[in-house]
Amino acid sequence: MRRIAFYLFYDECGEVDDYIPFKLTALQDFVKDIIVISNSKITADGRAKLENIGAKVFCRENVGFDVWGYKEGIESIGYDKLASDYDEAILLNYTFFAPIFPFAELFNEMSSRECDFWGISEHGEVVPNPFTGTGILPRHIQSHFIAIRSKMLSSIEFKKYWQDMPMITSYTDSVLKHESRFTDHFESMGFTSSVYINNDDYPSTYPTFIDVKQTIENRCPILKRRLFFHDPFWLDINCVDLRGAIEEVEKNSDYDIALINQNINRTVKPRVLYTNLEQLRIIPDNYVSPEYSDEQNRGAKLAVIAHVYYSDMWEEIFNYIKNIPYKYDLYISTSSEKDAVILRDKTENIGQNVNVRVVEENRGRDMSSLFITFKDVCTNDKYDYICRVHSKKSPQNGFARADSFKKHLYQNLLGSSEYISNLIGFMNQHEDIGVLCPPLVHIGYPTMGHGWFANYGPTAALCKKLNIKVPLDDDTPVAVYGTMFWFRPAALRPLFEYDWKWTDFNAEPAHVDGSLSHVLERIISYVSKNEGFSVYSVMTPSQAEKNYTKLEFKHQKIMSTLPNGDVYWQYSSLLRLFTDSKSGKPDFLAVLSGCFKLLFSSFRRTVWEKYPRGSKMLYGPYLVIKKVYKFAKFKKKK
Repeated sequence: MRRIAFYLFYDECGEVDDYIPFKLTALQDFVKDIIVISNSKITADGRAKLENIGAKVFCRENVGFDVWGYKEGIESIGYDKLASDYDEAILLNYTFFAPIFPFAELFNEMSSRECDFWGISEHGEVVPNPFTGTGILPRHIQSHFIAIRSKMLSSIEFKKYWQDMPMITSYTDSVLKHESRFTDHFESMGFTSSVYINNDDYPSTYPTFIDVKQTIENRCPILKRRLFFHDPFWLDINCVDLRGAIEEVEKNSDYDIALINQNINRTVKPRVLYTNLEQLRIIPDNYVSPEYSDEQNRGAKLAVIAHVYYSDMWEEIFNYIKNIPYKYDLYISTSSEKDAVILRDKTENIGQNVNVRVVEENRGRDMSSLFITFKDVCTNDKYDYICRVHSKKSPQNGFARADSFKKHLYQNLLGSSEYISNLIGFMNQHEDIGVLCPPLVHIGYPTMGHGWFANYGPTAALCKKLNIKVPLDDDTPVAVYGTMFWFRPAALRPLFEYDWKWTDFNAEPAHVDGSLSHVLERIISYVSKNEGFSVYSVMTPSQAEKNYTKLEFKHQKIMSTLPNGDVYWQYSSLLRLFTDSKSGKPDFLAVLSGCFKLLFSSFRRTVWEKYPRGSKMLYGPYLVIKKVYKFAKFKKKK
């Protein structure tokens, strides 16, 4: 069968990640020609990737969304030539990874079916239409892959459909005027369709999204990119098992997960990806998992780089470091020759190679010592994994809080010899991991929802300087809070190769938010992702118990102040209450008004729960007052 594929592409940075040429190369076994229509610029390297596999590439102005991209791609060939030279035309795009399972399975099956057009997956009927609030969203083949056969391809109806296509100006437009319309439109004209992943076999109306794990179990050849960057609230409410789907791919498919990681690490906000992919691992600390090879672990080249400003803390730090059950090199920096002598004496007989250095200037604390003092260690390609620790006292936070944070870091990085064996084994098995760090600290600290503090602007500026293109998180970055972590040197190479100066860092005691040290603390995960490496958090079981119970209490307590238990509703309501409706930003009057609304709403809920009989009596007058208020508000607007 003579086929042509029109491949719609878009990337904000013009990067063509490897999953695209891989997909198109696999498609070449079944198509004669591939036309890549780009709604964005393409880098020279990206264009070369596409042309090297024989694809014809043309870039267009980003207007009309994917719909007009297809329209112009089809018209660049011509309707008559399309009908005479090809038996089938495929409209597909960049919004999925493939082939998770061989395309041969898909094409062999669909070639055996009698139909005029077909697709990989469909979306079921939805009432009311979520895009209009009324009517029906009809069942439709999803537009990420639609194949049109010769009968329909040569028809006047097909030509007229595209010639009459209005300009698309929004995502909603593209759904209502093309994706959800295409199937029903052509079926109403007597053409027949078929679909590879049939909705009747799944419990939801959107199997390739909501039932993604089951579709992969059933050898669906595609995995939607949107699953990785879609709203985590939505995935939560619909119980979407993305991690389970990925584990199915790793277990039963030959598809290289690295192709997925390269793209999602670069393009998805880390906090969203961390949540949707559940990038937290609770690692056993009292036994070594049989899935990890001790021989492979022992072959790993390890180093520990410790900044010890407080030399009196060395014994405490080393009690954790000595849990490492393998050979490692120990590098120590400190602020004076006096402390260096003390530390050399204390480490003389530990049985490991030790190198103690004195920092040139006492600026930037542990961050400057890592990126300047030990630049040579981290760029010599000698080590597979490096553990970064330092002497953390944080006297400004009080003993209990500082001690809790310190243990949160030490225990989740170096909790026991068994824990470290499992941690090294985990990194050995997952070559995409660039950084392992303790999760967000929230016990005793106000980081939850406010982790940027005064560092967002300076971090954005440094990202621009270092050409880091990973999108920044909105509220709480995935970061190495406390600046202790395990890492692959290759993941952070741009930070080690940059020519930092001691004067770039604040002089003591000006260790404040917005300073370079705090910015580096937050940018490390973005650098790792920009280099194509993933960032995971790790915890011991006891730390997980401590953190989860307190997190659960805080979350439920805040949610209890709102009149509805639906987290999506709560978030949307709070957003409306405390932000200006026009700018979408926090506003004093909006916050004040929101506080009164929230107070009234909470009062109403409390009265209803505690005094149900009285509430029923007051409900009628309440509705009258509410209507009067809304009418007065409407008249005021007019």
